[in-house]
Amino acid sequence: MATFEEQDLTDAEFRECDLTRARFVGVVMQDAEIDGLIGNLVVNGVEVTSYVEAELDRRHPVRLLIRSADPADLTQGHRQLQAGWAATAERLRAMPRGSEHERVGGEWSAVETLRHLVFVHDSWFRRCCLGSTQPFTAIGLATDFVPDQEEQGIDRAAAPSLDEVLAVRDAQAAELTGWLATVTPEELSAAAPVPDGPGWPPYARGRTALRCLHTVLGEEWAHHGFCVRDLDLLDG
Repeated sequence: MATFEEQDLTDAEFRECDLTRARFVGVVMQDAEIDGLIGNLVVNGVEVTSYVEAELDRRHPVRLLIRSADPADLTQGHRQLQAGWAATAERLRAMPRGSEHERVGGEWSAVETLRHLVFVHDSWFRRCCLGSTQPFTAIGLATDFVPDQEEQGIDRAAAPSLDEVLAVRDAQAAELTGWLATVTPEELSAAAPVPDGPGWPPYARGRTALRCLHTVLGEEWAHHGFCVRDLDLLDG
């Protein structure tokens, strides 16, 4: 267990770190930012996660739709997410050339973010919800900890344009829209038809199709927020 005592961590950055059960005692934490999968966070004796989640739901009502088990709610939520991305795509086209490939603070660029969502669709929807055994889209972008990327169809040297990525995204959105138009609550609550054999995600077997779909929609919402945040900084 790592212990930090009397350390000055001003301007420190923790990226892709597991801080489960970490304790911060007697610390000074001002102007700090925390982004991640956070639960049961206690600040000065108060569990604050529920407050944060409630405030996010108030600011972004689409979060309630994309966590639903009702196909109609999920369809509406997906539609709103796609509308948000369409507006962001138009914003990107109006920005100085090259902005779509510019990184802010070490985060993914807008194009890289969209490419990651291509990968999310292929893995968590097409593979898990549809049971597809087809290779993933070559321009998809996976995180570094995903193993055997080339074997799954990913071209790690790919450098697509914004329009090329958006064309793939449009086709994927249409595929998900068509599926939501016919899927039933019973099918959503059933075990996801994840094919046997290797492939990402390896831990999806036994999960319901709904839970896999929630992952897709949750990633869509979260990464759109990250992208808009970074574009605001570029514009500023």
